Amino acid sequence: MNLKHLLTLWRRPRIITIGGRPFVSRGLSQRIWDDIYHQALTMRWPVFFLTAGAAFLLLNTIFASLYLLGDRPIANQFPHGFGGAFFFSVETLATVGYGDMHPQTIYAHCVATVEIFTGMACIAVTTGLIFARFSRPRAKMIFSNNPIVHTINGQQTLMVRTANMRQNVISEASAQLHMIRMESSSEGLKMRKIYDLKLVRDRHPIFILSWLLMHVIDESSPLYGLDAEAMEQTQMTLLLTIEGIDETTAQSMLARHQWRHDELRWNHRYVDLVTDDGHGLNIIDYGVFHDVVPMVDREPSG
Repeated sequence: MNLKHLLTLWRRPRIITIGGRPFVSRGLSQRIWDDIYHQALTMRWPVFFLTAGAAFLLLNTIFASLYLLGDRPIANQFPHGFGGAFFFSVETLATVGYGDMHPQTIYAHCVATVEIFTGMACIAVTTGLIFARFSRPRAKMIFSNNPIVHTINGQQTLMVRTANMRQNVISEASAQLHMIRMESSSEGLKMRKIYDLKLVRDRHPIFILSWLLMHVIDESSPLYGLDAEAMEQTQMTLLLTIEGIDETTAQSMLARHQWRHDELRWNHRYVDLVTDDGHGLNIIDYGVFHDVVPMVDREPSG
């Protein structure tokens, strides 16, 4: 067994979920330096700081070893040996320079010059990455666990519910709903096809609280005539994408969610989020955001 095969077994396979089905990605280059900026932005915060700390220790170890190659390169070195050289490297790399220990040979000055330049570059890169990670726009939206289908005004209607958990203004929010399913051509070739599902209202001028998105299942709808069994056979998936401008940061926000065919609830309705306390005060309860009940359980309104 060669080294390349061992590295292949050691690497964690990348698993991508599409349409509720996991796909294991193979055959692509997985070298970290091929796309290091993207990986630095997408890794979790603990991993990011552990990686930065490991790089910091590694650099100082390298420079401390270089200092030890010289003949008494550091004046007032304490403690003697590798420890003193390491601490002097930390002070130099961070451009602190307390003054107690300082280079006293030409060789040490040359190493310190390279280390200071390296330190300034590393500080600039690390600061930029931290700022980029903090400033990346992140939408904080929730989506109902189950899409529902029931009749409204004599027409079957598919509905999904979403909410803005920050409760700030997302202006000019737009929504796109798609259906993804497997189909076979006349030649027997299987392919995954995407269909657009037209929404009754696909734009929201001020998305603050919740938004109920509706698609009428009429003769022009790709869902027309489909039942639960047909959806299961074609591995149907619903994909919702919402985009808008966050007025707090003036940045574009994007959120996405998908549902499998078995998460669809037929002839159900969502529990109402907003209730009246009887004194003119509207109460929105996100504790029932995901709750659905059969239509027969709904009591007639006064």
